[in-house]
Amino acid sequence: MYLGYVSIVLHAHLPYVRHPETDQCLEELWLMEAITETYLPLIEMMRGLVRDEVPLRLTMSITPTLAWMLSDGYLQGRYAAHIDKLCELAEKEVHRTRHQPKVQEVACRYLKQFRRARQLFEDCRHRLLDCFLELEKTGSLEIMASAATHGYLPLLFVNPKAVEAQVALGIDTYRHLFGKDPKGFWLPECGFMPGIDEILTHHGISYVILDSHGILHAEPRPRYSIFAPIYTPAGLAAFGRDWESSKQVWSAWEGYPGDYVYRDFYRDIGFDLDYDYIKPYLIDGIRGFTGIKYHRITGRDDYKEIYEPQTASQRAADHAGNFMFNRELQIKYLAEKMDRPPLVVAPYDAELFGHWWYEGPQWLDYLFRKSAYDQRVFKMITPTEYLDKYHVHQISIPSESSWGNGGYHEVWLDASNDWIYRHLHKAADRMVDLANRYQHASGETQRALNQAARELLLAQASDWAFIMKTGTMVEYARRRTQQHLVNFQDLYHQITENRINPHFLKVLEERNNIFPNLDFRIYAGDVKKTPLPVMKAGG
Repeated sequence: MYLGYVSIVLHAHLPYVRHPETDQCLEELWLMEAITETYLPLIEMMRGLVRDEVPLRLTMSITPTLAWMLSDGYLQGRYAAHIDKLCELAEKEVHRTRHQPKVQEVACRYLKQFRRARQLFEDCRHRLLDCFLELEKTGSLEIMASAATHGYLPLLFVNPKAVEAQVALGIDTYRHLFGKDPKGFWLPECGFMPGIDEILTHHGISYVILDSHGILHAEPRPRYSIFAPIYTPAGLAAFGRDWESSKQVWSAWEGYPGDYVYRDFYRDIGFDLDYDYIKPYLIDGIRGFTGIKYHRITGRDDYKEIYEPQTASQRAADHAGNFMFNRELQIKYLAEKMDRPPLVVAPYDAELFGHWWYEGPQWLDYLFRKSAYDQRVFKMITPTEYLDKYHVHQISIPSESSWGNGGYHEVWLDASNDWIYRHLHKAADRMVDLANRYQHASGETQRALNQAARELLLAQASDWAFIMKTGTMVEYARRRTQQHLVNFQDLYHQITENRINPHFLKVLEERNNIFPNLDFRIYAGDVKKTPLPVMKAGG
């Protein structure tokens, strides 16, 4: 009999980055890297566990923007060309490093990895979503829904229809791609404020995951802290992130990924090697990451030693054992204090595993294997399974919260990005007006209305505000926000002035072609205007 449970949750998300108007696009590399370094290794890891009949219970969100990119024929073709070029570069590297045995060992590992990625991509006929669906059918994986374009919902709640559209379209996309209704819903950035739960339960969602303080500061205060879910007054189950288990994994300085034997992410041959040699494998000839990295972290200065795969693999096994041991101690302590089995929820960005932390998929593999056979204190479980086992939970109102720095909204609303919101709110108001005025539109007008909704949704992506705040690729984030808003405004005036430009509309439909089944009428209906969220002290 197990004393408690652990739930590992991975959030897989990338913003919608698709640029058919250019031969090469630096930002599309985000998707290419994630497929090679995270999504394919995770699929392979899960398939290995299922093949070996190791009990696997993993929860994973796949956001609509990521799902559509994985399903897009144009981007699938781009990835096929990308992985072919990576294999070519790795072959050259095996030859170039033939007189450096330790380096060539790592080069051979990359060549094997890239060839394996290409083979798996071909075997699934470029349809990675089918691989995740097959895993879900085994009962090993639970896939959560998410908001349409990962809009940061608390700051969009000035217009509740903007939030409802993000939720409704996200759920419709899930049904379309996965063929069933979702149980869980990943709130972008774990961003929550009271009222969002009513929209989610109205659309059939059973549970969400919040950061720890969203539960700890709930009213009334939850009796079992973050180690059992609570129900909101609307009937939505809210699970709290366990800070201890999360920090052990995601922190580069205090967590496992910062161990000195692991591969160094930033030391890449795209920066190190002769420019003329590496130039054919760079986007627009600009030095950047290729994915081939020969050094380990070593220390916090510039000196780096050569990466040793076997040593790193053994360290991943050790860290998996340490994580398991800490959860055993944690759950033994909690079980003595609670009248039900405690649940430790550990959510992470999926891209941490493999992309940022190269050994991450190995760590997960070791963790599931060790937890299944080397201990009897806890069992892996999904949030849905926990709710099915234990039906009665405290009713409480979670507090406004996010998992961003500071814990509230300041990452997505500060001096670097606050200018976007007056435009987003105005556009949302206009979209609601269009949906109510043109409910019976058809033909070209209907197409223009649908495209206007797409442009608004794409402008609302939380990624752009986040990038502006963190200072990486700021010009791209600003340009994407501005361009989608300008596109929306142009369509708004063309529709209301009865002068739709067919060529302009066709170009936008081909370039920003996400959500082909979108119906602009999701914005129709009465709108209850809501005042701006009241920030908690310090938030």
